[in-house]
Amino acid sequence: MAALAAVQDYRVLARKRLTRIASDYLEGGAEDLRTLARNRRAYDALLFKPRVLTEVATVDAGVRVLDQTLAMPAVVGPTGLNGLYYPRAEEALATAAHRAGLPFVLSTASTSLLEDVRRASDGELWLQLYVQRDRGIAQRMMARARGAGYTVLMLTVDTPVHGVRDHDIRNGFKMPLRITPRLMADVMTHPRWCMRMLRQGGSPQLVNLARSTGMTVNLAAQAAAMSRQMDMSLNWADIDWLRAHWPGRLLVKGILSVDDALQARAVGVDGIVLSNHGGRQLESAPSPLELLPAVTQAVGSALTVMMDGGIRRGSDIVKARALGAQAVLLGRAPLYGLAARGPRGVTEVLQILRSECETTLRLLGCPRAAELTPAVFQPGWEERLRAI
Repeated sequence: MAALAAVQDYRVLARKRLTRIASDYLEGGAEDLRTLARNRRAYDALLFKPRVLTEVATVDAGVRVLDQTLAMPAVVGPTGLNGLYYPRAEEALATAAHRAGLPFVLSTASTSLLEDVRRASDGELWLQLYVQRDRGIAQRMMARARGAGYTVLMLTVDTPVHGVRDHDIRNGFKMPLRITPRLMADVMTHPRWCMRMLRQGGSPQLVNLARSTGMTVNLAAQAAAMSRQMDMSLNWADIDWLRAHWPGRLLVKGILSVDDALQARAVGVDGIVLSNHGGRQLESAPSPLELLPAVTQAVGSALTVMMDGGIRRGSDIVKARALGAQAVLLGRAPLYGLAARGPRGVTEVLQILRSECETTLRLLGCPRAAELTPAVFQPGWEERLRAI
């Protein structure tokens, strides 16, 4: 079976194959979805200024980020509860990322053990961390990750509470899934999804959280630990606490202002990820792309700056890199591939994004992604980006 044409095609197929409750969890955003839509509008505001009759017989989409070589300016980012889309989801994502020459970031809310993900892949693995009120949980998870050879810690700071997600309320989405007539009707019309869930023993489990808390396999307790026990006292002074338990590279994910970017630099983290959590947390938040130029100008080269949100094309990756992001985090796009075609679908999506990235570089007349600058945009790009 041949690969599909574009990430959007995998999205359409994934929506057909997933139950409504799983599809809405993957696709949904906060409140009225304005932030979710804004993420995409930001890319549409940027118009390229291609240069012709330049040597583009060979192109190099590769970049260096945090002393690691990436095949393109992208990382397969952290996403939670991926077992809703396919069994052993994180192993499949990590394996595909390694084959594509990209790091994979494992979420605290993963449905595969970090040790199992390491056994499945020889590639670069990073750990995304939520900090609960019982900080011993985070300490144990960091220790496990260090022991398994994870190299980068990504602290997520924009989720002291869950954002208001109307779709989850309407669907009665809670973990474990409650059996209702509506859910039963949803499942019965998606037998493929039902068989996938049976293959993994029913509802996916937050197994990493369970192991680091000493919980039994009890998803209700695991979900409670994630949703009601986040450490709301966490502040910039706690970066020192993290450094005491994590000797490797440290990134802060969830920055949405120049002030916080400068604060991150001041406390000595290695990098930041501009992110509005895929439009899932604070409604009416800015898109990371529109903040990117001001942030990169403010922090200079002393800080690695990455971003996420709304990447669906290789040209989106090129735009983000040209505005100063060293790399982007891919969230939903690989999951569309996973839900549509399993592990093969993830590989195909990453191949499509790299091919589109290389094609965009050729058509721009800029054969090296490492050399991208705002000069690839039409004059007035700043005003158009501010106007979204």
